[in-house]
Amino acid sequence: MKRANLDEIFAFMSVVDAGSFVGGGRAIGLTRSAAGKALARLESRLGVRLLNRTTRHLSLTDDGRVFHEHCMKVLAALDEAEASVGQRTGTPRGVLRLTVPGAFGRLHVLPLLRDYLRTWPEVQAEVSFTDRVADIIEEGYDLAVRIDASSTDTRLISRLVAQHRAIICAAPSYIEARGEPESLEELATHDCLIFSSRTRRQSWRLRQKGGPWVKVEGRSRLRLDSGEAIRDAAVAGLGIAYLPGFLVDEDLASGRLEALLPSCEPVDVPIMAIYPSKRHLPAKVRRFIDLMVERWSAKSR
Repeated sequence: MKRANLDEIFAFMSVVDAGSFVGGGRAIGLTRSAAGKALARLESRLGVRLLNRTTRHLSLTDDGRVFHEHCMKVLAALDEAEASVGQRTGTPRGVLRLTVPGAFGRLHVLPLLRDYLRTWPEVQAEVSFTDRVADIIEEGYDLAVRIDASSTDTRLISRLVAQHRAIICAAPSYIEARGEPESLEELATHDCLIFSSRTRRQSWRLRQKGGPWVKVEGRSRLRLDSGEAIRDAAVAGLGIAYLPGFLVDEDLASGRLEALLPSCEPVDVPIMAIYPSKRHLPAKVRRFIDLMVERWSAKSR
């Protein structure tokens, strides 16, 4: 096989990202025709078809999907190589790839990113807003921000960047229908809205003031993989929620939700930065983590 032509590979990746030859070509300064010819040359050199083409739609073939995954890893390695050069001068550059929880990301990470990108114009950012726990290394992320979760993966480093208080709450309609629990033991008779995903299930660890910590096992008829969905379900009267204050403060202030069990001590929910263990942490990652600590530690509550 002939030596790889990076221009053809960039054209392929751009067309896939844009979903069209027109958009893909425009993104890298090519006409539709030139982008199509570059892809044709790449397919000819590889001896496989990478894209299925119709008049209105493009889709990856099985070979195209495998090749695209490998190309993503190659581009990530190039970004890291570029960032490693910037590391010598401490100047962040390259693409910062983040995965952040949906609601927390929009409320707290986006404002931080705005200031970060203004400060470091040589950095680009790609952000996944999801409560799913991504495999940082396999999926090529530089950094994950996670709520109430550290990592036991020896390939990863965890750092506390902020804390928020957790609140037990329910809608007035739920309290009217089911009554208000007076103790942790009574939660066992209530419908509790539990965070649950393919890789993680939330447990409620609480205590009465001055008492021991206990793991609360309430009924869990509805399990959701999104903090926002749990809040919405609680507002709809579907059960009792246990959520960080930043998600429910406005609902508590408006009366859509009511705080329960005032005799329970507030629990601090840790906000963690998790990133791959590397001898030389890229400047783009180090500076963003430092910014999180600087901005959020003073606002932790």
